[in-house]
Amino acid sequence: MSMVMDEPRLLLTLEVGGRMCGVPVPRVRDVIRCERIARVPLAPPGVAGVLNLRGRIVTAVDLRERLGLPPADPGAQRMSVVVEQQTELYSLLADKVGDVLTLASDLRTDVPNTLRGAWREHAVAVHRLEDQLLIELDTDRLLAFGACAPVDARR
Repeated sequence: MSMVMDEPRLLLTLEVGGRMCGVPVPRVRDVIRCERIARVPLAPPGVAGVLNLRGRIVTAVDLRERLGLPPADPGAQRMSVVVEQQTELYSLLADKVGDVLTLASDLRTDVPNTLRGAWREHAVAVHRLEDQLLIELDTDRLLAFGACAPVDARR
């Protein structure tokens, strides 16, 4: 092994709207193909509905909508990254799920000013990889609906 890095980050990579993102592995409980999602009337923006995961009802969050991107093509096969927050399970709907990467702290930088809007609100850091940037998403912010959620100007 080469030199010891302080606090490497373990991230599960995913793709949303052509951008490479990552969520912390300790938060991830499962990765599944996106199954049938039941719509929920009057759900907040970004909530695609609910799904049944081995007998548990899981809230499905559409990352495209949360990040201000156009909806996925109808019929597109999407993946579901199941994360846990305060004993509740949530499904983060992504276009693709990639590998788990161990990222050294020297590759991590603060969110640049060029990252705007919902991306800036939901990103916690950016990691420089060989051929692209990986945006580390803050699952707490992604799942903040209601009083602590930013006002959605599109409504």
